[in-house]
Amino acid sequence: MVLLVALGAAVLLAVGFVVQQHEAAQLTGAHLRPGLLLVLVRHPVWLAGVCVMVAGQLLGATALGMGSLVVVEPVLATNVLFALPLGAAASRRRLQRADWIGAVAVIVGLALLLGVADPREAVHAGEVTTSTLVLTTAVLAVVVALLVLVSSRLSSRGKAVLLASAAGTVFGLQDFLTQRTLLLLDAGVGAMLSSWRPWTLLAVAVIGLTLSQNAFGAADLSASLPALTLAEPVCGMALAAALLHQGLRPQPLLLAAALVGMALIVVGVVLLARSPLVADPHGRRHLQHHRHHHVRPEGQHLQHHHRS
Repeated sequence: MVLLVALGAAVLLAVGFVVQQHEAAQLTGAHLRPGLLLVLVRHPVWLAGVCVMVAGQLLGATALGMGSLVVVEPVLATNVLFALPLGAAASRRRLQRADWIGAVAVIVGLALLLGVADPREAVHAGEVTTSTLVLTTAVLAVVVALLVLVSSRLSSRGKAVLLASAAGTVFGLQDFLTQRTLLLLDAGVGAMLSSWRPWTLLAVAVIGLTLSQNAFGAADLSASLPALTLAEPVCGMALAAALLHQGLRPQPLLLAAALVGMALIVVGVVLLARSPLVADPHGRRHLQHHRHHHVRPEGQHLQHHHRS
């Protein structure tokens, strides 16, 4: 049941990311600033994409409340796998060989990783003190700030990669805080709302959303989506291992299988995110190339005619 809920969340996240990137890419570089959300909020299509993404995050939060971060996070990372049929349907194009290889790599890697973990592992295992959470959040804030600072000195694609990495790191922290916040429901809604955790979670979500939109606007999804998709589970799993001691079974063969699974997921996500069906779902580049191919000879013909 945990895996089905997480897969449903991945589908919704894929739809939300594709729609948001489409709208954010329409803005010029001048709009890429902290107030970007105030600009995008005027776009109904972008708002629809955000609503779908939020629905995916809520479903993901449900999965996080049912199982371990070590299991749920890799499944959420398969959202890029579901972006492929969306792109194919929108552009009426077929999957290429690299798309199939990437899809198989993600599926096999995920199967290996889940095969050495227990999806029913209790989320109540281990508790985190407030001071530890504050210190962890502060450390990650420094990491994110450094990524944003360095990104300002890079090209558009380099900027997209680092901003997406920063956004993925924030989303990983968001997943961890979501799971910790859900535990407060045992004491009632009032107790949860009187805690600092849900409000910190809300602030973290806004920061992650802002960073991701800036990454989407800096370059196409082939630059931002791999970093975003991979940074989130890596951060979430690292926090679960370090603070909750939720990890993989400590047998050499199982750990080796888990590493191979993670490597396959990384390779698969990169291949899928570089697919034209994800990076250019509406075929704009193909259309521009097609137009350029037909216009250029005509110009050459006119120039030749003028010279003669």
